[in-house]
Amino acid sequence: MNSFFYVLNGKKIKRYLIGFAVAVFAIGIVYVERSNVSVFSEEAPAAIYSVPTEKKVIALTFDISWGDKRTAPILEVLKEKKVQKATFFLSSPWSKTHPELVKQIVDSGYEIGSHGHKHENYTSLSDDEIRRQITTAHTMLTDLTGKEPKLIRLPNGDFDKRVLQIASGLGYTTIQWDTDSLDWKNPGTQKIIDRVVSKAHPGDIVLLHASDSSQQTHEALPVIIDKLLEQGYEFVTVSELLQQGTLKGKEVRDQAMIQQAIEDAAGM
Repeated sequence: MNSFFYVLNGKKIKRYLIGFAVAVFAIGIVYVERSNVSVFSEEAPAAIYSVPTEKKVIALTFDISWGDKRTAPILEVLKEKKVQKATFFLSSPWSKTHPELVKQIVDSGYEIGSHGHKHENYTSLSDDEIRRQITTAHTMLTDLTGKEPKLIRLPNGDFDKRVLQIASGLGYTTIQWDTDSLDWKNPGTQKIIDRVVSKAHPGDIVLLHASDSSQQTHEALPVIIDKLLEQGYEFVTVSELLQQGTLKGKEVRDQAMIQQAIEDAAGM
């Protein structure tokens, strides 16, 4: 009976020792790899909606795919309010037919991202066609701006893992948004203002439009800027925002890996 008791306890001790060794090994891996862990590092590429940061920084972004009546007023508002940092996602057909507006955006110092070529859902396209859409836009935007875009906002914000992988393979980071102004619905200037200001937060990416379909954006924008400045926000480009990932974000990810390793070991 005693020998049976000792056998059972021996097995139990062995199990705990193995579990402890696995947990220690996992912690060791995390420690060794700690300097290589980034806030956004994943085996599979991911779309960025916002950035974890305690700094009151925010990125205003503008999509443009058609029309020539709304871009200039928006640029004028940004100039009047002395907002020197913003990101414009441009579709290549629009850019080709409006080179003077593209030049105005570039000369104003704003960041240019790609909004693709044809304005259609890329998830419905073949792999080759997705690459063709992205590379066509890349070539055209590079020729017009003199600088290769590194950020892309896919048409209609439509993507899946396949689209993300192809975009990443072509050197792009996919950018979404955390605050949608819904300005394209033209719900009324005050509603656009209230929606953006109430939802804004540190590290936020705000979606706005400078296409002709969005008829109230240039009216809402001055108030949005004033109210965000009053709250202590600083306007940055999306690329600058991506650099704001905090050590806290890394620690949270590391701790999660450790905890998962311990839980897995305990379940052996």
